[in-house]
Amino acid sequence: MSSDEVPQPAAPTPSRREQNKAATRQAIADAALNLLRGKGPGNFTVEDIAEAAGISRRTFFNYFSSTEAALASVTNGFLDHALRQFRLRPAEEPILESARAALMQLADPMTVAPMAELFTLTQQNSSLVRSELEAWDHCTEQIIIAAKERVAKTPGAAIDELYLRALAGSVISCGKAAMDVWFAQCGADLSPASLSVLRQLLIDAIGHLGAGFASPAHSSTATPFKDRL
Repeated sequence: MSSDEVPQPAAPTPSRREQNKAATRQAIADAALNLLRGKGPGNFTVEDIAEAAGISRRTFFNYFSSTEAALASVTNGFLDHALRQFRLRPAEEPILESARAALMQLADPMTVAPMAELFTLTQQNSSLVRSELEAWDHCTEQIIIAAKERVAKTPGAAIDELYLRALAGSVISCGKAAMDVWFAQCGADLSPASLSVLRQLLIDAIGHLGAGFASPAHSSTATPFKDRL
């Protein structure tokens, strides 16, 4: 069994209430993304999202503070998925290897499709870009928390705050860099082939970090996507 094929404990079954809340939250996020596709940034309101999701305005605000927050939840969902995979990795595994393995677990390129689409649709809107950055910053804090939990499980290990924060920030910066390079290469292309490129860029970025950013002799991401078709 490879290091990327670790048996994962069964997740506890959520209660009916938790399932309903998750479904409502997802419906709001889906409605917001659909409106963004159809109307463009800044051309729809909370009321529009609530109507499309089949909920009241008050219910919307039980879940999100703004249209930007509802859209940012798409990115948060992907990052939360990656964090869940990270937490399932063996406690003795190097943190960078766990981060890479967590991304590998997102095997289906379509897993990254909503986040990728949101990225392509929000680049010209400063408010939405800021919300996206806040989602990545939130993930940085969650990585630090998860890493501290892991260290706490290791007998005799001490928490190095500087190391953990520098590492978490570097991991997130690698993720951002992968998104930027993918968008520069592929633009708004959301085909399975393009999304496979994005997934590989995310993995390669973590690989560069793990290698200490040694200059690679041959980079799998050096050739523009359009030239590989």
